[in-house]
Amino acid sequence: MTKNKKKSIWVFGDYRNYYQNRVTLQLIARAVELAKVIKAEVCALIFGYEIDEWIMEYTAHGADRILAIDDPALKSYSTEMYLAIIEKLAKQRDPDIILIGATDFGREFAPRLAKRLKTGLSADCVGLSVSENGLLVQIAPSFGGNMLAEIVTERHRPQMATVRPGTFKEIPHNHERKAIVERLPLMKDLPRPRVRLVEYERSVAKEHTIENASVIVCGGRGMGNKEKFKKLQELAKLLGGDVGSTRPVVYAGWADHGALVGQAGKHIKPKILFSFGISGAIQHTAGLGEAQFIVAVNKNPQATMMKMADVAIVGDASNVLHHMIKELKKRIRE
Repeated sequence: MTKNKKKSIWVFGDYRNYYQNRVTLQLIARAVELAKVIKAEVCALIFGYEIDEWIMEYTAHGADRILAIDDPALKSYSTEMYLAIIEKLAKQRDPDIILIGATDFGREFAPRLAKRLKTGLSADCVGLSVSENGLLVQIAPSFGGNMLAEIVTERHRPQMATVRPGTFKEIPHNHERKAIVERLPLMKDLPRPRVRLVEYERSVAKEHTIENASVIVCGGRGMGNKEKFKKLQELAKLLGGDVGSTRPVVYAGWADHGALVGQAGKHIKPKILFSFGISGAIQHTAGLGEAQFIVAVNKNPQATMMKMADVAIVGDASNVLHHMIKELKKRIRE
């Protein structure tokens, strides 16, 4: 990086399914905090067609600068096109940090960009901080999710990371915020994409979006079996929430991977979390950082989850669940 040049943190703006997928806003929020430490500006990259709405949104949520390319050729997301554009911009402007959401697109896109920029990449991070000497500390699961590694990129720039949705909390919308908006032309010498999108259709299948749920009912191996675990769905429905699970439950086939909470799964921030039959291994509790109120049920009063809870109920998880459902139904009828 050129000396005396102001540092910048770039956040790739993925605005598809904007109102459900908030990972870009979450990354901007964390970038704002990091920028205060390293004295940098936060820059959001927005490519597409008719993108003024997203320029305003990212400005209102904390970006200092917007690099925008508005062109019909960018109407559909293209890994090859976006890759070529950001590569050229990064080589011209030397950002210190590039953050990308660990979505399907981000996981495909970020490693290719890191390779082209000849730098490192920490994938699926669950935390970001700054070291004493100003390096980005990228916290990511390792060894199958059994450990958390702190990774730094000492000699190469930019420092790059993909971050899981739900890891950070977005900054509230502020319509009075201002940002510098640079509207850039589409480069003329971009490679012709080898893949062309003909059409797409959004899946109507229900997806787990527990990152945004205000009430989550989580179950572990202490539920006993698959049939008892399914009863968590009934409680979640009564409370207007969603169901989460631990890794052993997913491996046992009681729940799909989309419900997994923890280092290897989703990071959640519910107002109320109900925890049934969960001991509280670090692989799971690493994903509970922003739960506001926790109710835990376990036979073992010394379980880590019980010590974390605001309300701890000592008892059989399945039995307590049965009585909670029964009582809630009774109150609804009344």
